[in-house]
Amino acid sequence: MITGELKNKIDSLWDIFAAGGLTNPLDVIEQMTYLMFIHDLDEADNTHAKEAVMLGLPYKRIFTDSVRIGDRTVDGSQLKWSVFRDFPAVRMYSVMQEMVFPFIKNLHGNKESAYSKYMADAIFKLPTPLLLEKVVTAMDGIYEQMAQLKTADTRGDVYEYLLSKIATAGLNGQFRTPRHIIRMMVELMQPKPSDTICDPACGTSGFLVAASDYLKENCKNEVFFNRQNKEHYMNRMFHGFDMDRTMLRIGAMNMMTHGVDNPFIEYRDSLSDQNPDRAKYSLILANPPFKGSLDYDIVSADLLKVCKTKKTELLFLALFLRMLKVGGRCACIVPDGVLFGSSTAHRAIRRELVDGNRLEAVISMPSGVFKPYAGVSTAILIFTKTGHGGTDKVWFYDMKADGFSLDDKRSPVADNDIPNIITRFRHLDAEADRQRTEQSFLVPKQEIVDNGYDLSINKYKKTEYKPVEYPPTSEIMAQIRELEMKIGEEMEALEEMLGL
Repeated sequence: MITGELKNKIDSLWDIFAAGGLTNPLDVIEQMTYLMFIHDLDEADNTHAKEAVMLGLPYKRIFTDSVRIGDRTVDGSQLKWSVFRDFPAVRMYSVMQEMVFPFIKNLHGNKESAYSKYMADAIFKLPTPLLLEKVVTAMDGIYEQMAQLKTADTRGDVYEYLLSKIATAGLNGQFRTPRHIIRMMVELMQPKPSDTICDPACGTSGFLVAASDYLKENCKNEVFFNRQNKEHYMNRMFHGFDMDRTMLRIGAMNMMTHGVDNPFIEYRDSLSDQNPDRAKYSLILANPPFKGSLDYDIVSADLLKVCKTKKTELLFLALFLRMLKVGGRCACIVPDGVLFGSSTAHRAIRRELVDGNRLEAVISMPSGVFKPYAGVSTAILIFTKTGHGGTDKVWFYDMKADGFSLDDKRSPVADNDIPNIITRFRHLDAEADRQRTEQSFLVPKQEIVDNGYDLSINKYKKTEYKPVEYPPTSEIMAQIRELEMKIGEEMEALEEMLGL
């Protein structure tokens, strides 16, 4: 989570753009994203080069002595952020407009790659050298502040704060999932080098980035010292779909900066017939949009067969089941209404999860997790596609704290259930003896069936009431009389002092 000081720096940068004549929020976010990518590309190139030396692997530097831009060959060193930021404003603007921007637009050789698709129509919109100089200086200050925070993906939190600037942010599901929640879900699922991972509503590719980071941290040797696994990691492991081209650009650049050469990120309406994927993925991580109702005629017919509804949160669950391979796993965020809704469609999708597949866990999150964008109560569902049942017991966890205050400020606090959730989920055998009064417990499948497939934790959680003993009424009355007498005495003393 970003600090108040960092927010102030971003606000100041936003004001710089406005003063320079760039006032459309989406334009500002796009230009800031491009510049962040250019900055990060310089850092990533240096980091990957150092790693290659340490591992004894070949690595082709991005910024070589001679770089081809159109019909020209130029010195690649001047395209590095760390170099051109020290140029005079006019020269910096010329280098950015004529060299750096054309270079990053054609950076990826594969014209079919996600990066090439969404950078092809990218436009450098900063109108003056002075504005560029001010923006670059301000962004250096932001990066300096980000470095001091030393968190895993502060840039993701910066994106989140940028999105809050859009008037429609938080509507139609267009707000980012907090990074620590994404990380928790990835830790729960523990991606493997052989997985094919998908987020059908990927936005800025937060889940895909977190999954790639997890594999780098926990399966480095398996991924990078195995030619087949590395090729899979770079080109076929990560899939993301979205209907917002701005988010797709951000997502493609985000993945590339995190070391994934060719993620499959595509413009696609996942719920329509435009999405042909069936039994393709071994892991789905998602926070799909909860934007209300869709028309039946734009929803894929086979999804409606599972649950005939216009509600996107239910249709996405049906979609996940369709897209997963048998044995594939899913962790997704749903609004609380999915857990206890009484409509035929609500019951149908819950029945499909419990009876037709293997529902493993329901993690109930506090309503403040998505503030300041939304105050909706949500939960995480974890399940495995089997096609023939398999649910035995379902693990429930009542999350009360996520390490941040649950108000609009979302300030860091000491209380944090996330490490406990991860530990308990990885050792479900130890959960068998827990009582329903505790924070987590197991519920047999039959009990869930008997309760109409209700998955709300309050249906099964027991509240322990402790008797409170009060003193006898006579004792309370005596204390009141004693107080009245003391008040009377004090009033008399006061009147005497005042001469009344």
